[in-house]
Amino acid sequence: MEIQEGTLLYEPSKTQVEQSNITSYRTWLQEYKHIQTNDYYNLWKWSVEDIDTFWESIWEYFNVQSYQPYQTVRSGNQIMGTTWFPEARINYTEHVFRNKSLNSPAIMHTSENRELQEISWEKLYQDTAALQQTLEKQGIQKGDRVACYAPNIYETVVAFLATASLGAIWSSASPDFGTQSVMDRFQQIEPKAMITVDGYTYNGKKFNRLEVVKELQSALPSLQTTITIPYLDQQANFNDCVNPISWMEATTSHEKLELTYTPVAFNDPIWILYSSGTTGKPKPIVHSQGGILLEHLKALHLHMDLTSGSRFFWFTTTGWMMWNFLIGGLLTGSTIILYDGSPVYPDKQALWRLAEQTKMNVFGTSASYITSSMNENLSPKRDFDLSHLQNISSTGSPLSPEGFAWCYTDVKDDIFVSSASGGTDVCTAFLLGSPTLPVYAGEIQCPGLGAKIESFDADGNALTNEIGELVLTAPFPSMPIYFWNDESGLRMYHSYFDTFPGIWCHGDYIKLTDRNTAVIYGRSDATINRGGIRIGTSEIYRVTDYVAAVEDSLIIDLPKGNGDSITPLFVVVKDGGELTEAIKQDIKQQLRTHCSPRHVPTHIYELKELPQTLNGKKVEIPVKKILMGQDAAEVINKGSLINPDSLDYFIELAKEI
Repeated sequence: MEIQEGTLLYEPSKTQVEQSNITSYRTWLQEYKHIQTNDYYNLWKWSVEDIDTFWESIWEYFNVQSYQPYQTVRSGNQIMGTTWFPEARINYTEHVFRNKSLNSPAIMHTSENRELQEISWEKLYQDTAALQQTLEKQGIQKGDRVACYAPNIYETVVAFLATASLGAIWSSASPDFGTQSVMDRFQQIEPKAMITVDGYTYNGKKFNRLEVVKELQSALPSLQTTITIPYLDQQANFNDCVNPISWMEATTSHEKLELTYTPVAFNDPIWILYSSGTTGKPKPIVHSQGGILLEHLKALHLHMDLTSGSRFFWFTTTGWMMWNFLIGGLLTGSTIILYDGSPVYPDKQALWRLAEQTKMNVFGTSASYITSSMNENLSPKRDFDLSHLQNISSTGSPLSPEGFAWCYTDVKDDIFVSSASGGTDVCTAFLLGSPTLPVYAGEIQCPGLGAKIESFDADGNALTNEIGELVLTAPFPSMPIYFWNDESGLRMYHSYFDTFPGIWCHGDYIKLTDRNTAVIYGRSDATINRGGIRIGTSEIYRVTDYVAAVEDSLIIDLPKGNGDSITPLFVVVKDGGELTEAIKQDIKQQLRTHCSPRHVPTHIYELKELPQTLNGKKVEIPVKKILMGQDAAEVINKGSLINPDSLDYFIELAKEI
């Protein structure tokens, strides 16, 4: 616990700064637009004050192709309902295959049951063209929904690119999702086609999903065709599917094919993502082809520093927006690296071994994975050749100062560690990294270009060096264009805009420092209030993560009605051990020493597992509501959890307290 938040860990060299993509962009701005920016913050400030000129410069810098010229950058001044480049007609897939002449691989992919393979740009192009023809023959066209129930494998990327090339709308769910969870997603959007596997492998175990597929097909009367991928078993029987077409049949061609691209409006849908669905049916969040194209070009090239020849990996499933972000790497000409399976199979070094095998440049993962690697005393730099590694990026939850420091002491000392914060809502990060900036322990390097991020107090006043609500106070292209089936826009309005009218309120607590870095403290609706002092749950987890006996923890704030509250901490002990009085005292002492007496929980309980969403996130608010006496069925959709039975503990505890 020696590392302090804000400790300087790394500064890029002058050569690294000069050779970065963002420096090239600044030079281009000065030469062609006569816009002088002295440093990153000066560039960011200009990008959020002159929004139209900034996004127009991104369009020009990346040579975005439109079938007809745009006349206006955006219409309207309100954050909700802004229309970007309204006259433009584009196609996302077309921008991916501008890179098809590259000699580097387009994709490297592996899984627990597949050896590492390289896919050329030409093969990716031909498979996409063949599948496009198959989908067209089945009547799929612009605006139709294509649902995918498949893992993070090569075929899924082909299926997405073929779908987007037609102007159809993509939506995916990972096969580790339960039946009801997938139904809750796909029934809302009425897909016309479905792409599915027969099952998947995780942690060395096979999971057959043919019965689930059969149930899904019965629950989706809109389906007209099914593309089947025999992933678990090459002899899998898909006869129960609607009009099944095998993957081999769908992508086999005896001649060279040419992709055609359906022009769509900049603001037409590209895909439908979903909220976690913990408190009801998941919200179907719709993003635009153009908004995603511009934002991912900007974020991946300028912030992640990707270019043709880069090798870009993120550990993700198709049920998390990071899969969509990873696919965006193709826009930059990078080789994207796909992995399907457990991150700790066949051992805890699996992903670090993959980094060596693939000569990975960018290693994207969750903060919890970095913390786990640290707690297991792994030392990837000792065990593997990571000479090609340039960046470690993490998201999903705040990365602790100790996690930052471990990356330098045990992974590599000359990389930039980039924590990021954003979400499914915008399919990108509002706050992320830059290879031109120093790295401070526990702090996100910078707000993203074009993202006018601020921290507000309860009265809407901007804060610096204090914790407040993360808000976005200017329009942003990859905001949702709408929620599916939300014609009035009320559901979207209440999700983001009713806390501060006209301002996007993201739901996270944030501190913006006077050096323009940021610290995320967790969800604002899960924050603990002890004697009027607000405490982010991430502050608690930072300490409990480093108590030797603790595997995982969850803390809840239960108001008593007299201005005070009960704050129970729920602990999973490592290796199935028991929560002893000595462990409890260790937890309390660590929190008192490294945080404050207010951070010490009023009660500590032991349980075998914590409830987690399908994306692996802690479930704080629903557990709080259950413990406050609300009916579990009304406050959480069990289908949104990896382990729904884990709620039984809290339901019983609520009866006692």
